[in-house]
Amino acid sequence: MAFLELNDIEKSYGENRVLKGITLHVEQHQVVCLIGASGCGKSTLLRCVNGLETISSGDIRLGGDVVSGEGVDLNALRRRIGIVFQSFNLFPHMSVLENVTLAPIRVLGIDRTDAEANALALLSRVGLDEKAGAYPDQLSGGQQQRVAIVRALAMNPEVLLLDEITSALDPELVAEVLNIVRDLAADGLTILMATHEMSFAREVADSVAFLHEGVVLEQGTPEQIFSDPSEPRTQAFLHKIIEAGRL
Repeated sequence: MAFLELNDIEKSYGENRVLKGITLHVEQHQVVCLIGASGCGKSTLLRCVNGLETISSGDIRLGGDVVSGEGVDLNALRRRIGIVFQSFNLFPHMSVLENVTLAPIRVLGIDRTDAEANALALLSRVGLDEKAGAYPDQLSGGQQQRVAIVRALAMNPEVLLLDEITSALDPELVAEVLNIVRDLAADGLTILMATHEMSFAREVADSVAFLHEGVVLEQGTPEQIFSDPSEPRTQAFLHKIIEAGRL
């Protein structure tokens, strides 16, 4: 039994089948990267794992517990599975410190003093402790995304979902965000990540899954997927990536 199991996940919007029976297993402390063209279902899959979208069929299990379907406690689920989006989604009227401590105080019931101490420690880890009193519009995109990651980490999740977290950033800001993810992976956090950063996936991932039109067409080690893919669709996708200088 894997730590995080996605079993035959289907997701439809009316007649549009976005996910067509995806099965994907993530072991504890693994980094699994989802790659594929825009529209292949990566973001929808992550949103299903976090309960932001309701799956049409199949089931999702975390540590052996079913965390999908009728009657699931979404607040409890989101305490266990954190998610970071490409668009930061910070509260603009709150300081960095307030953004990071809001959920631990409101959802986990942590004392404000303790929540702020933990937040400052996490901000220090990503080099942003001096920005604790700043507001999102006073930060660069890379800094905002680092705060978004810290906000997710402040809930001490068992799994962290990362949804194209560098796609909204200028190229020079990408590295500072990916370095944080690299450190989290080295620390053993379980990560499921949708990304267009192929070189990063090749370096950091334990497993890479290529999604195409709502199915996992191919999955394997980074070496196998990037150096010797077996599926023609995977080969064509990576050829375009190489032509664009992204790998």
